Amino acid sequence: MRRLKILVLAPDANPESISISLVCCRHAEALARLHTVTLVTRSGNEPAVRRAGAPFHGIEAISHPWLDRIFAWTIRRIFENNFHNRAVTPFSYPFVIAFEWRAWRQLRSRIMAGDFDIVLRLSPINTVLPSAFSFFLRRNSIPFVVGPINGGLPWPKGFSQADNQKARIDNLRNLYRFLPFARSTYRRAAAIIAGSSKTFAEFAHYREKLFFVPENAVSSSLCSGAARTPLPADSMELIFLGNLVPYKACDLALRGAASFLRNGLAHFSIVGDGPERNRLEQLTKSLGIESHVSFYGMLSHAEAMERLRAADVLVFPSVREFGGGVVFEALAVGAVPLVADFGGPGDIVHPEIGHKVRLTNEGDVVAQIESFLSDLMNDRNLLERLRKQGMVYARQHLTWDAKAQDTTRVLLWAMRQGPKPNLVPPKMLVSGERPSCEYAVPQAGSPV
Repeated sequence: MRRLKILVLAPDANPESISISLVCCRHAEALARLHTVTLVTRSGNEPAVRRAGAPFHGIEAISHPWLDRIFAWTIRRIFENNFHNRAVTPFSYPFVIAFEWRAWRQLRSRIMAGDFDIVLRLSPINTVLPSAFSFFLRRNSIPFVVGPINGGLPWPKGFSQADNQKARIDNLRNLYRFLPFARSTYRRAAAIIAGSSKTFAEFAHYREKLFFVPENAVSSSLCSGAARTPLPADSMELIFLGNLVPYKACDLALRGAASFLRNGLAHFSIVGDGPERNRLEQLTKSLGIESHVSFYGMLSHAEAMERLRAADVLVFPSVREFGGGVVFEALAVGAVPLVADFGGPGDIVHPEIGHKVRLTNEGDVVAQIESFLSDLMNDRNLLERLRKQGMVYARQHLTWDAKAQDTTRVLLWAMRQGPKPNLVPPKMLVSGERPSCEYAVPQAGSPV
């Protein structure tokens, strides 16, 4: 395979951070093991990227000292470092455009000289934050690819977990199409990579250049360890791993497992912290299961993975999850995922590796969780089969290296140097569903 010269735009990439910053960095690193990658990131991330020793051909640090200070001060003082606040997204828009404008000024001569074969914009991943770079490249033959992109997952109705966290600003999401560059970002892109089936359906108007690659992945090393091998008489080890916020729905997980916990048939570990912790602790007392539930708080990633590896089942019925990286990790280490059939987890989990519950209403979700746990309690062979098949699936399809290979196929197609890859969401392959067009394309006269 030919080594491509890829210019990767990832302002958030940081190997010492979490969430999207870490995801973007790992994706770029995996591509750098296959190709000649120049990473473009914020100057504040450069030291951490260099410390990680990733095989980048070059690192271009973009600095806007006074803008960076304004952004950092606002995030710290106004948003109190809460990146889950949806108001952070519209606030970020001018800083995203400024970053790409500065990157263009800094790299324009090299782009014009043919130093790069293709430009890949990895972040921001949110679909409502358009790119100016596709517009800047309009007179250049170098292809521009964006993604994986994600966002716009609706809040399910009938769940207090969603009602307690939905913000009024969510109702304004569709206004993004009127932002400058909202139209040109996707119209000018040679390929669009969607990170979820929801985004895939939203951008169905661009079906001829649309591909699915999951937002998350796992390291190959995580797939190499041994999974838990319990004795037949052992109680089942359940785990929830994530921020203790309403939409993660840890309360539904506890309620669904309560009958087994009360009877000493299972133990439940909760790894993570957040504003819901006190309420969840009170819930365990009211359900009479407090002696069989352990709250571990925030752990390092290595410690969290050890807890996950020691579990039989990840009970993770989050009612609104974009990527669901913990589900990828559970499959890799041999914890069978029990998730909601919605968002990122619903795209990845299928009956051969785990179980999905339908988001009908709270009472029914609890009953579905209880029913599947009962099946596993009564059939440990089923548990072991799902565990082993999940580990094989993760090792073959969910690693960063596998993700880089899929991305490479898209890039080669965008450069007209390879066949068009058949990358659609797995649930569409299984059901034979054709994506419906939910994305309202900006009309003529909209901003560029």
